[in-house]
Amino acid sequence: MKVSDFTIRSNTRLNDRNYLLKVTPAGNEPLPEMYPGQFVQIRVDNSPQVFLRRPISINYVDHQQNEIWLLIQSVGEGTAKISALSAGETMNLLFPLGSSFSLPDEKGNFLLIGGGVGTAPLLFLGKKMREKGLEPEFLLGGRSEKDILQRDDFERLGTLYCTTEDGSLGENGFVTQHTILQKKKYDFIFTCGPKPMMVAVARYAQKNGISCEASLENLMACGFGACLCCIEKTIRGNVCACTEGPVFNIKELTWLD
Repeated sequence: MKVSDFTIRSNTRLNDRNYLLKVTPAGNEPLPEMYPGQFVQIRVDNSPQVFLRRPISINYVDHQQNEIWLLIQSVGEGTAKISALSAGETMNLLFPLGSSFSLPDEKGNFLLIGGGVGTAPLLFLGKKMREKGLEPEFLLGGRSEKDILQRDDFERLGTLYCTTEDGSLGENGFVTQHTILQKKKYDFIFTCGPKPMMVAVARYAQKNGISCEASLENLMACGFGACLCCIEKTIRGNVCACTEGPVFNIKELTWLD
């Protein structure tokens, strides 16, 4: 775990409330090894009302460019301040934090299911799987076409399926209603997004005997288990999602009891 200043190289607005920030260490020191599912805590500067850092999934790591991609959804004062930063400005990160998704050792059928900004860690996971010679498939869901983020980036890494609630892109409905789930047998599912979506995915995986990991989006104020904001009930008792997770095998969780 490190605390470092980063320089913003670019800030791209993806839709009305989502932004992609690409950042590099301010001193140009090489990035440490990071893994899909881990996250950073961003200090919010120049905002007297915001005292706590904001947890953001690591969207992508480009070691050649020595940069981290961060997908930011502007939903409150803290994330609004972060989203408004411009190229050349500095942000302070506590990183990398949390556990990661499991990277399969053998080839198989792998489906990565995401909703909203929950798609963020799945892009980095897809990259890591590609580097191991694996072929990920992605199933992304949103309310409408504009909510399906980074489609070109996902398509470069594997096959992409989409669902939208208004039918403007892909199949009409929720991710668990996509016809690919009836057509194909998967060996492993990885998921991140709103909890109702992940619970539905977990139920599908359990019913069909598919291994499944979920990256939780619990409120995380500190990132290292001190504040107890992110407690998650598991079969081992209550744990901090920021240190024991955010990635859990669904067999560890009590969602399906």
